[in-house]
Amino acid sequence: MDGVAPTPTAVPTTAPRNPFSSPSFSSPTSAPSARSPLPSPSLQYARGTSFSNTNVSSFSTSAIHTAAISDEVPVPAALAPSAAAETRTETDLLGAKEIPADALYGINTQRAVENYDITGVRLHQYPEFIKALGMTKKACAAANHQLGLLSPDVFVAVNEACDEVIAGQHDAHFICDMIQGGAGTSTNMNINEVVANIALQNTGRHKGDYAAINPNDHVNLCQSTNDAYPSAAKIAVVLKHRPLVREMKGLIAAMRAKGAEFGHVVKMGRTQLQDAVPMTLGQEFNAMAATMQHDLEILERIIGECYILNLGGTAIGTGICADERFASCAIRHLSEITDLPLKSPNDFIEATSSTGSFLLFSSVLRRISVKLSKICNDLRLLSSGPRCGFGEINLPPMAPGSSIMPGKINPVIPEVVNQVCFQEP
Repeated sequence: MDGVAPTPTAVPTTAPRNPFSSPSFSSPTSAPSARSPLPSPSLQYARGTSFSNTNVSSFSTSAIHTAAISDEVPVPAALAPSAAAETRTETDLLGAKEIPADALYGINTQRAVENYDITGVRLHQYPEFIKALGMTKKACAAANHQLGLLSPDVFVAVNEACDEVIAGQHDAHFICDMIQGGAGTSTNMNINEVVANIALQNTGRHKGDYAAINPNDHVNLCQSTNDAYPSAAKIAVVLKHRPLVREMKGLIAAMRAKGAEFGHVVKMGRTQLQDAVPMTLGQEFNAMAATMQHDLEILERIIGECYILNLGGTAIGTGICADERFASCAIRHLSEITDLPLKSPNDFIEATSSTGSFLLFSSVLRRISVKLSKICNDLRLLSSGPRCGFGEINLPPMAPGSSIMPGKINPVIPEVVNQVCFQEP
């Protein structure tokens, strides 16, 4: 356990095996669940030095996988209304459609479901993004009310509806496929319709009664998809990066603890996989900690790029259809809601067409993934064997490694972290 001196233990032995035998395929049932927390394995030096249970290998795969999705929220049973289901009729410039009567989304979302059944990965699988959309609409409503553009009654209803969205009460009604045409318009209309219908329902009106509270004229007032969507997406990135920072700090601390623990253990350093000069196992772990610390510092520095939001720039950055005071007012309210130092860009037109902040953040994730994968590969190589490989360290046995070779243990934790790292970029 952390903070407790390790108790020396004997190196576990395994039954002899033929190093030239055919590789086996492990049973799928022996693999750890992709959604269950990773165990906190210990490491053991092959020459008899015991590793304590510091969480060196317990770096959460869900943290590095910032685009990880959650399937805990069920999709509504009827994505498209059946003949027997109770429906309501909504209309747009293309005509009329039947919408499930209990659905909080409306006709724009229904068209998106029918037009873009592409991946099956739906908006509700990204709860942080939905939360960020709710925060953005809440701030916009507050700004419009402050500027006298939204009546007090409509503002109160929309504001309360946004609070329910932020709390995650209605995630199941966000059903657009994440791959869609229209540059995110379907997603923006999904949040606009859900907020409007929650507000209508809470004020005793029927869902779809958009003459009273309208998805476009009220919820989307002074906005375009081209500023509301990327602003919410940047906030979602900030929300998702926090667990990554927390897990990286824990990993670094664990590696440093191992560096101190094994500062006296001398081993061979290698270049080109050939023996070179001596080093300590502690130096090796300290180097792992140092490279992760460097990436953490970069990550925390560049996240500030996501604080620059083009909210108020509307369609192309000129602010058309928005009050000239809206941008600064909305950013001020959104900063208060998110507790983030948000600000407007120097040039709204440049910011509206730029994906630079997303590219920068993605590049740092790729860098972290490559380095973490390298660490995993080093652990696998140093633990190879145990008889015919390097055999310098023993990774903890987490699961039986073979359905045909008794006693075989595979380095499953470094392997699964590797897989996450390969997927992330």
